[in-house]
Amino acid sequence: MLSLTSVRVTYGHAVAVDDVSLELAEGQVLAVLGPSGCGKSTLLRAVAGLERLSAGTVSYDGSDLAGVPTHKRGFALMFQDGQLFGHRSVGDNVAYPLRIRRRSRTEIAQRVEELLELVGLAGFAERVPATLSGGERQRVALARALAVEPRLLLLDEPLSALDKSLRERLALDLREILTRAGTTALLVTHDHEEAFAVADRMALMRAGQLVQDGALVDVWEHPVDAEAAKFLGYPTVLSGDAARVVLRAAGIDSAGQVAMRRSALQVREDGPLTGAVLSSRVTPDAVRLEVDVPGVGVVAAVTSDGVGAPSPGADVHLGVDRDRLAVVPDAGSSPRFP
Repeated sequence: MLSLTSVRVTYGHAVAVDDVSLELAEGQVLAVLGPSGCGKSTLLRAVAGLERLSAGTVSYDGSDLAGVPTHKRGFALMFQDGQLFGHRSVGDNVAYPLRIRRRSRTEIAQRVEELLELVGLAGFAERVPATLSGGERQRVALARALAVEPRLLLLDEPLSALDKSLRERLALDLREILTRAGTTALLVTHDHEEAFAVADRMALMRAGQLVQDGALVDVWEHPVDAEAAKFLGYPTVLSGDAARVVLRAAGIDSAGQVAMRRSALQVREDGPLTGAVLSSRVTPDAVRLEVDVPGVGVVAAVTSDGVGAPSPGADVHLGVDRDRLAVVPDAGSSPRFP
């Protein structure tokens, strides 16, 4: 439905978005992920018609949107602060886009009730935004954005202003709400966990350019390079002999670098790797270790279920969880995956 072809956005001599091509099918959610300043929000604004393209096209259902103003594209936008009307009730906020489209009172009342139930705020219609939590305000903003059944919902860092625990809960709820509503959505975020919770597909941007896109599992299992792997939540990327040692221990016959989650190495009596514990720290979900492994170096590890916390200086055997690592192509080489 949505197609971006060689999109470029510039501000004077500065290039904010450089030759980006993407497609988003009906009913899917695409997360555009990248660090601050990478051009992801500018790309979303270009799709909305809020930024002029320097080159390329944005089209929907095969129709070029050049010259089509924002309010005529049939898209809805939701920002990180929600931008609710503080002097209006929750119900009035949700009803606003329906009123300006001159829907009947009966239709508006029914639609507001449906939407508030959809976002988990049934019975909140008479409340005012000042009495709501941050998460509740974002739910109201989402209900308002969905009110006129937009053919595309544009979400610009919608959860970034919330604390971590609330953000995690609301991300899962957002996914369920979008799925139940059958909404096609483009989500911009810097949080890879939020992207994995909400989206079907992911696109990684860096310095204005698209560096990788695909289904979530493909991007997660096959990062295009070491920088992408670290941004996706693999804090350790090994190369050369160290990578070969870990890949061999994991039973993977592949060349390249290896990206590892903090829990990729686990203490096991029959583990193929050995090392000396440098430090041990108990956390609510695991005992986290730093282990010096010959041929690999100092790496993170965790104890497996039923294994106590080894003391610094103790020797341990380590197994490798293949699901918690990814093979990354060496710089300048083509990907090879297990």
